[in-house]
Amino acid sequence: MSELTRIAVIGSTAFSASDFIDYALENPGNTVLGISRSPEATPVMLPHLRHGTGRYRFAQLHLVKDSEKVISALKDFRPHYVVNFAAQGEVRTSFDHPIEHFETNTLAMVKLTTALRKMEGLKRYLHISTPEVYGSAADGAVREGAVMNPSSPYAASKGAADLYLNVLSKTLGFPVTTIRASNVYGAHQQLYRIIPRTVIYYKLGKTLKLDGGGVAVKSFIHIRDISKGEYLAMTKGRAGEVYHLSPDRGVSIRHVVETICREIGADFSKFVEVGPERPGQDAAYILDSSKARSELGWAPTIGFDEGVRGVCRWIEANWDAIKTMPHDYIFAE
Repeated sequence: MSELTRIAVIGSTAFSASDFIDYALENPGNTVLGISRSPEATPVMLPHLRHGTGRYRFAQLHLVKDSEKVISALKDFRPHYVVNFAAQGEVRTSFDHPIEHFETNTLAMVKLTTALRKMEGLKRYLHISTPEVYGSAADGAVREGAVMNPSSPYAASKGAADLYLNVLSKTLGFPVTTIRASNVYGAHQQLYRIIPRTVIYYKLGKTLKLDGGGVAVKSFIHIRDISKGEYLAMTKGRAGEVYHLSPDRGVSIRHVVETICREIGADFSKFVEVGPERPGQDAAYILDSSKARSELGWAPTIGFDEGVRGVCRWIEANWDAIKTMPHDYIFAE
């Protein structure tokens, strides 16, 4: 029997990370080590838990506070691939907590990759970045070589990490590949995000506040399409490259909420309250993903309406648990 492929996933309790692990474990040739500062809670939020512990193990470690233990766990696991989802990732919160954002998104990554450079057998470090490093992109689709122009401490901390990894790649040959994906959504997403929050607020009889009237344009793409693209980039992508993963077009937040309202039978005019735009909100994120499509053979397959229906079904099926969970963002150091 051939050796299992070992994949270490840092930030494993995050929405995107859990779906990536779930997708990776569908391949019986993979084994995964998950590392996260947060405990593994309910399968309602973590789909990868359905696979059990046969080819999956978990270590609750903080990337900043337990950095040496994280590195030791990786040395013991001897990964072929390391995928880093760990991040402080909330724009609004980053203005009040910039230090924590740079500690996690930049400095911890520098320490991690310094150790990974010395690990034998590492084929690829897949770094999960963000299109917010580009700033607003309202004038057309952004390609991977666009100049960074961040609008928030969060985006600046991620951009700094990307620049450092570029140095490691071109100067030392470190096998890094970077992903910048559009706005992900799907079942199991954090409940404060706009799509699940819209459904939850309606079921609770609460008014939904729409920052800036929802004019900001986002490129929503289903999480499973993103996980497939990340896996392809990890196994087939070129070292030193950045790959965008995005749908064919962007839509306004208002359009997103209107779509959900039609699905759940809500009256938009009575359900939504327009509020001021939040600081650091970029006007649009429209990414050109032609490189991933041509080099990796990747393309999104799950339509937005289909994906929204999936989120609604997930909330309905797990409503007794979801209605008791926190529905707002909680900052954790």
